[in-house]
Amino acid sequence: MAADRIELRGLRLVASIGLLPEERERTQPIEVDVDIEVDTAGAARTDDLADGVDYGAVVAAVAAAATAGHVDLLERLVADVVAAVLAVDERITAAEAVVRKLRPPVPIDLASAGVRIRRERGR
Repeated sequence: MAADRIELRGLRLVASIGLLPEERERTQPIEVDVDIEVDTAGAARTDDLADGVDYGAVVAAVAAAATAGHVDLLERLVADVVAAVLAVDERITAAEAVVRKLRPPVPIDLASAGVRIRRERGR
């Protein structure tokens, strides 16, 4: 397993997520962080994008997964995001993501509510 990690932070999107009626009727802001485990030695040696993971492709895959349609739970959304990241490049050995609702519908002041998961390729 690669010890190298690519970190993508603070991707802000608008998604359809939640169980409450008002969450089903309108989208809400979310924030996504992604960690990618991949051997970066080849890209470091050649300084060529073909030997590394394209961050733009990862961000596009995350955005597509997060905005594909309504889901009820953060657990489902973050699992979809991680699966999309692993599908971007077969050299990615593991991916971890956290998805946060930035305006969770709770009756007290809460900055965000999120779920984090990590998946390894082939597991």
